[in-house]
Amino acid sequence: MSKYFQVEPTNGVTILRLTSGDGTNRLTRGCVTSLAKAVRELARTPHPLIITGNHKFFSAGADLKEIATLDGAEALAFSQAGQVMTDAVDEFPALVIAAVNGYCMGGGMDLALACDHRIASPHAIFGHRGAALGLITGWGGTQRLARRIGGARAIEMFVPAEKVDAGRALRYGLVDRIAEDPVAEALRWIEHKAAR
Repeated sequence: MSKYFQVEPTNGVTILRLTSGDGTNRLTRGCVTSLAKAVRELARTPHPLIITGNHKFFSAGADLKEIATLDGAEALAFSQAGQVMTDAVDEFPALVIAAVNGYCMGGGMDLALACDHRIASPHAIFGHRGAALGLITGWGGTQRLARRIGGARAIEMFVPAEKVDAGRALRYGLVDRIAEDPVAEALRWIEHKAAR
């Protein structure tokens, strides 16, 4: 049990549910380190993994107030920790699905992009506000997004910090499916794959 997430084993599938006191599931330094450690531990006996949040937020991304207090060395270390976290998800030895409700922003989108697949609810919103704030992600999102939806569309999302709704995300190829209950749909998808 962690104050940053809950791990819920469900019929041979692990659900990792991001949590926070304010409900925004911000990826603080403590959260990022704990997530990387948890994913590496789960990889020792891997089951399909679903990463999700709550009804309003998958994740609001990094905590900008926390980032503002970091000096150069601390900011570099945080960037490297974020890379370790997303790489742990990317390299997970079983299927990983991001089940996205609500806002999936900044580092939260980097986390979702590190998953094998993304299933979004109809009200999901994706975006990376970093460029509007003079920041750029250091967690691999620029490369993963471009590989997923193409360089031109990735620039459209990153440079003007544009938000993309679920329908557009599906058309872009950012998400694989839209479902009212993304976690239930992810469980069905995993069950279908296992039955093949």
